[in-house]
Amino acid sequence: MKTDQTRVTKNPERPRRKRRSLARGAVQIAKARELRQQETASEQAAWRLLRTLRFKGLKFRRQHAVGLYIADFCCPQRRLIVELDGSVHGQPSQSRLDTRRDGRLKAMGYTVARFPNGMVLKAPELFVEKVLNMAWSLPGAFADES
Repeated sequence: MKTDQTRVTKNPERPRRKRRSLARGAVQIAKARELRQQETASEQAAWRLLRTLRFKGLKFRRQHAVGLYIADFCCPQRRLIVELDGSVHGQPSQSRLDTRRDGRLKAMGYTVARFPNGMVLKAPELFVEKVLNMAWSLPGAFADES
């Protein structure tokens, strides 16, 4: 009869995973890094604003890989995705792609909030207010705070 003391807890021969998550591949992670280094002025402004929400319990990641997609900003704790839309997103073909993408992200349990680039640059207070309202309206948002 073997005791728990003889059981080996670590296997040094077992290779480590090369990826952090099975849902995110090396190509997606590299693309997200590239997008973080080539961000637009509205993305820079939004990132500064969203980082201030840490004091309210919301931690966002920028250019975060979610499934097959890369979200502009993602709050994993609340499963909230914030997307900034430029003029390209007004075209019918891009609008259809965005709708399909939003549907797939919603099927994964995420809520997608889309904002125009101009709102972030011209009305930053309104942008922050809308993100906060969206986060607070999610089921179970801030349930751990008293």
